[in-house]
Amino acid sequence: MAIIESDKLLHWNYFLAVEEDLHRLSRFVDFSTANFNTYSIEMVRILFAASAEVDVVAKQLCEKIQPSREAANIDHYRQIIKPHTPVLTMTHVEIPRHGLTLNPWASWAEDLNPDWWKAYNSVKHRRSDHFHDANLKNTLNSVAGLFVILLFFHREQAAAGELTPNPSMLRLGAPFARDSLFWSHTGTFVYRLNEVSE
Repeated sequence: MAIIESDKLLHWNYFLAVEEDLHRLSRFVDFSTANFNTYSIEMVRILFAASAEVDVVAKQLCEKIQPSREAANIDHYRQIIKPHTPVLTMTHVEIPRHGLTLNPWASWAEDLNPDWWKAYNSVKHRRSDHFHDANLKNTLNSVAGLFVILLFFHREQAAAGELTPNPSMLRLGAPFARDSLFWSHTGTFVYRLNEVSE
């Protein structure tokens, strides 16, 4: 296995730091559907961190896919990324410890932007009116959305088991078959993103 320079995985390391913040949050708010409308300053911070990073990574993924095409906002990202990785809209993220399954990019299948993305922008620009949108549901989905887009951004490294360390809370779910997640010899996940279960 090739050694990846640390600066090549800056986005992965950032995601892991955000996920660690989620883990700390779970000590104070139970991650359950009953608490999906719970909101807080800490959730604002995590929602902002994850969503802003999605913005950065999605733009870079667009540059990989179509370097000559403008990618200035989420609508452009959807138009470029969705045809190239149609399975992204079906990709679920599981939080096994809390029995939750999320599908952060499902709305792209209908050419709509995710609710968590709208919440991010609403809270960023009109916080006094939309503070409640920084809720657990949007916060979890924003971090899950970052996880999924990173797997497609780092597809080659993901397939080689080079995204290290593994996430501590989040796991890749449907439509990827359980047997498409292997352990590499170093104990990291190998993500077979092209192997979709029927």
